[in-house]
Amino acid sequence: MGEIVLSDELTIREAQLADVDTIADFNCRLAQETEGNVLDRATVTRGVRRFLQGVGAGFYIVAEREGQIAGCLMVTHEWSDWRDGNLWWIQSVYVPVEARRRGVFRRLFAWVQQRAEADPDVRGIRLYVEHDNERAQDTYRSLGMARESYYMYGMRVGNADG
Repeated sequence: MGEIVLSDELTIREAQLADVDTIADFNCRLAQETEGNVLDRATVTRGVRRFLQGVGAGFYIVAEREGQIAGCLMVTHEWSDWRDGNLWWIQSVYVPVEARRRGVFRRLFAWVQQRAEADPDVRGIRLYVEHDNERAQDTYRSLGMARESYYMYGMRVGNADG
């Protein structure tokens, strides 16, 4: 998919194996900040590495400023037989505190949207957000996203943690 350089020296690019430790750290911080959940770093690191190696359907992207990763997100693919195409789910969004409110997520999202619109098999972009995270909901609305009518249910199986 390549690299896009945006204003004020922010570069958006696909994540590489060299980014595993930073992304795993961001994911651990995300779980702690949003859910008060302390994740097992070895498991998260292994999960990020395996995903970057292709075990899942999707990709990570990172925002980089002055050689430092200033944010990341993961896109997973969900096949929709109803739409004969993929829905791209944005997940694991994290921007460190010192980089927040500087347009990092907006630029990550713009990259995803540009790529999705260029891919003839993509039918939509989705994400989930905590009910009480109004700041994030406002951001998503400002980007043209709308709340959908679905509730999310889940069940852990096997040796699932987190």
